[in-house]
Amino acid sequence: MTENRIKAHPILIDDSVADIPFNWQDQTFLAKEGEMISSALVANGVTIFGHHPKDHSPQGIFCANGQCSQCMVIADGLPVKACMTPVKSEMQVFPLDGLPRLPDAYPRDTLVNQPTPKCEADVLIIGGGPAGLSAAIELGQAGVRTILIDDKAHLGGKLVLQTHRFFGSSEAVYAGTRGIDIAKKLETTLRQHESVEIWENSTAVGVFEDKSIGVYKNGEIYTLVYPKMLLIATGAREKSLAFPGNTLPGVYGAGAFQTLVNRDLVRPCENLFIIGGGNVGLIAGYHAIQAGIHVCGLVEAAPECGGYKVHKDKLVRSGVPVLTSHTIVEALGKNHVEKVVIAKVDKDFKILPGTEKQYDCDTVLIAVGLDPVNEFTKQADLVGLPVFSAGDAEEIAEASAAIFSGKIAGRKIAGFLGKQTEEIPAEWAKIEEILKSRPGEVTEPNLPVLEEGVFPIMHCTQEIPCDPCSTVCPRHLIHVDPSDIRHLPEVDYFAEKGCIACGRCVAVCPGLAVTLVDYRKDNENALVTLPFEQNPLSLAEGEEIELTSTEGMSLGKATIRTIKKIREYANGTSLLTVEVPREIAKLVSGLRIIETTDPTPFEFDTEHPESLADDAYICRCERVTAGEIRALIRQGVRDINQIKAVTKASMGACGGKTCLNMIKRMYLAEGIPLSEVTETPIRPVFVEMPVRVLANMADDEGERS
Repeated sequence: MTENRIKAHPILIDDSVADIPFNWQDQTFLAKEGEMISSALVANGVTIFGHHPKDHSPQGIFCANGQCSQCMVIADGLPVKACMTPVKSEMQVFPLDGLPRLPDAYPRDTLVNQPTPKCEADVLIIGGGPAGLSAAIELGQAGVRTILIDDKAHLGGKLVLQTHRFFGSSEAVYAGTRGIDIAKKLETTLRQHESVEIWENSTAVGVFEDKSIGVYKNGEIYTLVYPKMLLIATGAREKSLAFPGNTLPGVYGAGAFQTLVNRDLVRPCENLFIIGGGNVGLIAGYHAIQAGIHVCGLVEAAPECGGYKVHKDKLVRSGVPVLTSHTIVEALGKNHVEKVVIAKVDKDFKILPGTEKQYDCDTVLIAVGLDPVNEFTKQADLVGLPVFSAGDAEEIAEASAAIFSGKIAGRKIAGFLGKQTEEIPAEWAKIEEILKSRPGEVTEPNLPVLEEGVFPIMHCTQEIPCDPCSTVCPRHLIHVDPSDIRHLPEVDYFAEKGCIACGRCVAVCPGLAVTLVDYRKDNENALVTLPFEQNPLSLAEGEEIELTSTEGMSLGKATIRTIKKIREYANGTSLLTVEVPREIAKLVSGLRIIETTDPTPFEFDTEHPESLADDAYICRCERVTAGEIRALIRQGVRDINQIKAVTKASMGACGGKTCLNMIKRMYLAEGIPLSEVTETPIRPVFVEMPVRVLANMADDEGERS
């Protein structure tokens, strides 16, 4: 039996045991307590969860966040989303092949309608991620009666998937702390406030004209909440991408991949290829390496990666090829991804024929941006319910910015309700602006001329909001302008009391962009200390490793002298020291841990490769292709409702969460402004729920059916 579980990880420790038996067709598998069906299946080597009723194409996990319906299975006789349904002991799970059979009807004389539970609150917060938690803390401190709901079993949102240390301000948003630990800190603080009620496993399903919000709780109860004010902290959903093969099992959204790897410690693949060079794609690539997964490449359509350069540097110096001005052409495979075809693009992002090449891989990770989850905001505005937004639901930015955005929103709402006497400090707006800022220009490395003693080398050359290195130095030798932490750090190399080689700056840097150079040993060699956040069992003292520069250039091999940890930063970061010739000491910034694989040429079988774009699926649920929608747009259709009526696009189980934004982008690609396009209304229920729960049906003994 295949068991794809991560046994050793540099950051994550999981002592739980897979001892919950469940049945998949005629096989008995084991799952962990509380594990989702999707993760348990992938852990046991199952990647095909069923077949589409329209063309019998294989279906597997894609978003792992309840946003699509590709992971639908039959569990104990009912169709459910595998990524949102926990395994139960002896559960009977079957693939969904074709349309599900409706369950037997309940006898009418045994069912009664129970009154729908109702409750009131000063504030309802939808979303328990960084923005929602921070806002709830502010409201709790002001004594505001608040209900916070989240559709997961654990609070934190995407923080629970982030094993890297955060950028930003150490004082304002926990910079230098790992995302998983920030989630715990925020939750611990929030639970100290009695005025905040927390509903986990609870999903908002709609905003109604009577200014109530329907909430589906614990898979059993439907409740109406009547708040005075609503705060939307629902985050963002990933943009999808249209290319032939985009619905094959093995094509993942970045969130799904990180959910499997970092939340559930499931190893979903052996050989990964990444599409998208923003922070999400770059970070996911490094998370894959930490999980022992080979990353064979990353492409970005723009001339430069849009994410932080230090994130890109982590991949490049590890050995991952990063190709800019490239995009995916096609994913190849019969029942699962087997290869990916990429090509160069011109300045208009058009594929340049003849530049195609293919990589062997078993998984393609899509990370091409985010869209705000703002349907609740729009509906609240429509019915006249006072509403605020925070975090990515308001504006796409880094999670550190979402923390501060939620803090400001919570303080504002408390003020509107007359529960906040303190004014919002004037500097908060400036901090928020800095945290939301895009990366600055890349500058040339400014290496010190000093060649004696011991001192840190700062390998960061791009202005981003970050200051942890300046807060941990016991001699205060590293300075970041406190009025604008986007400025690059400066080191006082000639201070009277210089560096003591404590290594704290090396260990705390979120970008792994600080090394320590020690010239005190002899006149020919120097000691270089590097940060290391990979499998701690993969290297040992005395082992030879290949060193690399910031740009991934090989600097030769060296023997590991020591591997140690600093107590304050021992959760995953090791300090690895090597001895190297003095002339390269300042250039060393990493080590190669990925074996580079070369692509092979690719030739299309068709005379018109550009027509392949028409074969890509826009609507996954109803299997509607880009060619079908593009033809309607070119025929003059300017109403998405007409596209919906003709093709059934957006009428599937996901309710248009994936395809509607893609259709809008198709209009833009055809040169048609969205001001000329009529959108289709998004009606409650925003997510699926059983009709029996929506109707609050119970049997004649009062038990909910």
